[in-house]
Formats: sequence, C-alpha cells, structure tokens
Amino acid sequence: MHIVLLEPFFTGSHKAWAEQLSRFSNHEITFLTMEGKFWKWRMHGGAVTLARKFNELTFQPDLILASDMLNLSSFLALTRHRTANIPAALYCHENQMVYPWGERILRNNNWRHYAFINYISALSAEHVLFNSSFHFNAFFAELPQLLTSYHDHQETGTIETIRNKSSVLPLALDLKSFEQYKPSEKVFNQPPLILWNHRWEEDKDPKTFALLMQDLHHAGYDFNIALLGEQTQKSLEAFEQLRSTLGQKNLQFGYAASFADYAYQLWRADLLPVTSNQDFFGGSVVEAIYCGCYPLLPNRLAYPEHVPSGEEQVL
Repeated sequence: MHIVLLEPFFTGSHKAWAEQLSRFSNHEITFLTMEGKFWKWRMHGGAVTLARKFNELTFQPDLILASDMLNLSSFLALTRHRTANIPAALYCHENQMVYPWGERILRNNNWRHYAFINYISALSAEHVLFNSSFHFNAFFAELPQLLTSYHDHQETGTIETIRNKSSVLPLALDLKSFEQYKPSEKVFNQPPLILWNHRWEEDKDPKTFALLMQDLHHAGYDFNIALLGEQTQKSLEAFEQLRSTLGQKNLQFGYAASFADYAYQLWRADLLPVTSNQDFFGGSVVEAIYCGCYPLLPNRLAYPEHVPSGEEQVL
C-alpha cells in the first residue's frame, strides 16, 4: 500500500510520529509536510498548500493519512478530482475543544474556529484515530457542547457518525533507540536528579513546576535538576528564575544537543514530577518511564494508561 501522509505542522511529536511510522511500517509512505510553526495559520491555510503539493504528485496513493492540524475537508475539496475514490484517515494528536485556552481567547470564542476544523475534518474522514483512550473520550464528551453552541441546524447526529468510525491507536514510539545509551546498571543519585523533558509551553504548566522546585529548595531539600524540552520562546521567565535560584544545581538547561545527550539525561534522572494541564498522550513521559525515571503523575489525562493496573500508587 502506498500512503500519502499529510502533516502541516512537521515538528516535535508530530514529526516524530510521522518519521517513526514511516521507519517501521510495511507500507510505502510519502510525506507532504509544512514547517512546524504558526499553528493557527496551518489549521486554516495548510490545506491549500498541501492540496497544491498533492495535485503535483505523479502517482495515486491507496490511502491519505492526515494529522488533526489539517483542515481535511478543505484539502479534499481542493483535490476532489484526484481524491474522490481514495480513503482518508485522520490521526488526532490533540483537539482544540479540550485544549486549555487562555481567558482572552475563551472570552472571545476564538477557540471555536479551530475546534470546528477538528470536527469537520473528523466528519470528512473515512476513519478517525485517537492517540489515547483519554483523548477519544474527551473529544466525544466535548463535541456536543461545541455543536449546541451554534444557533440552529446543529447536526448533533453527526456525533455518532464520527464515533462509529473512530478507534484508539496509541502513539508509536521507538523506545528501543534508547537502549544503546542505557548504563550497565541504574544508579540512584544522591542528591536525586529531577527531570523536566516536555515542551516549555503553558499547557505543560512550567510555572507550577518551577514554583514546586523553588519551594523544595527553600525548604532545605537537596536535589539537582535537568530542564530539557523544546523551547518555543527565547526564554521562559519561570525557568529563568528557577535557574537563577538553583545555580549549579541546574545540570542541564534547554533542549538537548543530540538524541544521545537526551537519552543520557533520561537514563540518569531519578524523578519526573509532571504538572501538565493537558496531555493527550504524553510521549515524553513514556520515554522517561522507559528509561527508569520514577514518575510522579496526576491521576488524570492520559497518564493512567501508561502505568499498568496494580502498579500505581495513589498519593
């Protein structure tokens, strides 16, 4: 089977998903992508660019696989002379109905533009895939509220239409790539090394994490810290303040220079306190757990799916 994978936001977890799927799939996969920035514009306008690229292809694929950052209905409309008989699947990394928007956007109802793109894309696809059971359930819990917020012709019957063609397919992660950097034995550090390996964005709640670390420091607890993850701003005030407070206790500050360095930091870390307000899957958490880092997880979002039943300890 020849698959065309459409990703208008080709960076971070979206890029990793596409590349690892291609690496391990038995099928031939051709990427049509755009640079991973200006995500709101990608959701509105990415379909136009990717439709142009698709129409320039010299072959007909057997399947179209799109990420949720694409307005799939617009893409299919712009390519209908070629895609009318090609099935399309939508892979949902996240959705904008459940995303923790800021107060200003919520007040202006701007979020509904992007939530509706998720809805109409799911309705347009032959099959919809969610990366976790939490995501699946959250999407269908919020969708009625989105549709009933409109004046009339709310078409709530389409909710079951989408549900009946949806399933859960967890994010594929190449965890074995960490094995070559695994130490011969796990050494528990004294003092312990605390890890942050997520994006430096508000949905991961770095402010709460930084305040927690400062509280531990001022209470006299001894620890070191490694602050990894993709920085989408030149600096994040909360982490800059934390670096200033902890001084030499900061063993790593910022994005790892290489995968080898990233793996090294995960294997040597002891504790992973997670403060995220939103995580539809939590790939960085899964990677840290795989590398033997003990997670301190909120009992919500997708995290309970990552800890085998009977092994969790609820605090």
